[in-house]
Amino acid sequence: MTDFALPTWFAPHLVAGMRRGIEKEGLRMQSNGYASTAFHPAKLGSKLTHPYITTDYSENLLELITTPKSTIKDALDMLRELHVLVHRSLENGELMWPLSMPCMLSDDDSDIPLADYGTSNIGKLKTLYRMGLGVRYGRKMQTIAGLHYNLSIGDDLFGKWAKAEGRADLQAFKNEKYLALIRNFKRLTPLVLYLLGASPSVCRCFLTGREHDLLPLDDSQRTYYQPNGTSLRMGKLGYTNSVQKDLDIRYNDLDEYIKGLRKAIGTPFADFTKIGVDDDNGNPIQINDHILQIENEFYSPIRPKQVTKSGETPTTALAERGIAYVEFRAIDLDPYSDIGITTATACFLEVLALYCLLSDSPELLPDEQTRLADNVEMVVNHGRKMGTIIQTSNGKQGLHEWIVATLNQMQIIADAFDEYYEGNDYRTALALMQGKATNPNFTLSAQIESDSRRLGSTWKLGQFLAQKHQNELLDFAISNENAFNYANIAIQSFADQQALEREITVPFSEFVKQFR
Repeated sequence: MTDFALPTWFAPHLVAGMRRGIEKEGLRMQSNGYASTAFHPAKLGSKLTHPYITTDYSENLLELITTPKSTIKDALDMLRELHVLVHRSLENGELMWPLSMPCMLSDDDSDIPLADYGTSNIGKLKTLYRMGLGVRYGRKMQTIAGLHYNLSIGDDLFGKWAKAEGRADLQAFKNEKYLALIRNFKRLTPLVLYLLGASPSVCRCFLTGREHDLLPLDDSQRTYYQPNGTSLRMGKLGYTNSVQKDLDIRYNDLDEYIKGLRKAIGTPFADFTKIGVDDDNGNPIQINDHILQIENEFYSPIRPKQVTKSGETPTTALAERGIAYVEFRAIDLDPYSDIGITTATACFLEVLALYCLLSDSPELLPDEQTRLADNVEMVVNHGRKMGTIIQTSNGKQGLHEWIVATLNQMQIIADAFDEYYEGNDYRTALALMQGKATNPNFTLSAQIESDSRRLGSTWKLGQFLAQKHQNELLDFAISNENAFNYANIAIQSFADQQALEREITVPFSEFVKQFR
């Protein structure tokens, strides 16, 4: 590993233009420990049109979305306010399940109701997409929750850099550099899963009808785990699947990336063709029989993003206006945090992002992609085992030594952030990660395994933390002004949904036909 140095044009004030936003998923849970079967709480507004509070796959899987913020504190403060609103709206003893892998589920998916977005064609299409995911992969997989950290780098930094390199087209330069960041993040995904992975175990019910090599945590066999595992969510039991394994989607050039993604959306896949696009009565059960129904079905640990306009697909937005930000997706919920993420994790992700951006980033080709996928699987299942080996560009390396060396390279970036913000948060975050790198017992996954054992199951741990977080969040005060604004947004969201439903449009069957 060559020593990392900050470029000569770089100065700490250039981090000022960074903006970060968070999308956080979480299951609503009944008081008996099973996933909620109740509708989305009406107090929270319309899940189709509310800008900050919606649902992901199922009616019981909430998704909370902050606006882009200029500091980590502002982003986490907004995320906490959204959690408070949610907890104030829960009824009948419901709690928010704090872990990425789901709480108890029935054997037959009957308690995983598809999110219902109303009677507009766009709302029905969203539900149909989810139905398609269910018939393709099973609904259980879709109840897994995660956190997405969205980050944009300021134009002042890109402008200074482009000028230093004599580049005139700023957007083309940004596209190139964001893709370089993405390639390096993919190379460092094993490090992220080791440090932030928080899903080493699952409730037994999640495994019904699935092949696995997990072991019972204790004699009660209520929890199954992977000894030394880190993030089952990011392994074969979670959001990776063999269908997408062979997709040759590359991150070396924006046009090439868009072309690869569009090809996957346009290519039929035999197993999905067998399922059929409609049921026996002619009702649609998936949008199409292609490798991907739509672009969002592509499960990648990181994505290039552009804000979409109404009716615009993500690739169209990217093709028209280039990359505006990146979405870090390989992040498990931190169950010990009442909002699923800590300041330290957010600081670390930003240090990592800048390290990925400013480091050399050669093209990422299929051979290396395969090697990286093997590394991810190794860390998912055996990341905490001392002596674990991964394949790097320099040959075989000890995982923990590689993580320590990589984190040490990031020190000057943490220093730069703290110099600009006149604090110590970024250095503290990096030191915390360095401690985890040298001692696997300090990792979140080790803590969860240990506490699950102590309490008797991962479910018991989740229930304990869910109750603790609810008590804390219900004690949290939202300013009158913010409470008033959120109430108005919820009311307006219902009006917006009704307006969509009043529009005279073609019948849904015709709408789907056109969409296909």
